[in-house]
Amino acid sequence: MKQPYNTAIYLRLSRDDENYGDSVSIETQRMILRQYCLDHGLRIIDEYVDDGWSGTNFDRPNFQRMMSDVESDRINCIITKDLSRFGREHVMMDYYLEFVFPEKGVRFIAVNNNIDSDNPTENEFTPFLNIMNEWYAKDTSKKIRAVFRNRMESGLRCSGAIPYGYCRR
Repeated sequence: MKQPYNTAIYLRLSRDDENYGDSVSIETQRMILRQYCLDHGLRIIDEYVDDGWSGTNFDRPNFQRMMSDVESDRINCIITKDLSRFGREHVMMDYYLEFVFPEKGVRFIAVNNNIDSDNPTENEFTPFLNIMNEWYAKDTSKKIRAVFRNRMESGLRCSGAIPYGYCRR
């Protein structure tokens, strides 16, 4: 008999992710995760949403609240759309996935990556995905800094606000 799972759905969207449209929006993530839980008989206990928070660190308010619920044994299953929604820092990702969750008996599911800790033989590629997610965040940051540096050196505006009397071009 399968263990009854008290499931947490975790949703995260950083401000940088908003540039890529609705495919990674909070509402889309919610819809995917709720349907997965319904299809697999997972009872949702709570929803944890960190909207506007980077995945490059784990000091996110709802992530911390979720981990408190893990510590208090309120939840024993965490489901997220993909690994990058959970986090983009590979050392901490490995810490949670390889140490914290197994020690606490927490099942972890990343739907779009087809990762489920109940099927460990299917998860051999997970550490590489974590490294690629971290690399992506660092690469994007470098590119954004380069664009701003180039705009500043060219004497162009770098802020979102337009000074009074000027037109946006």
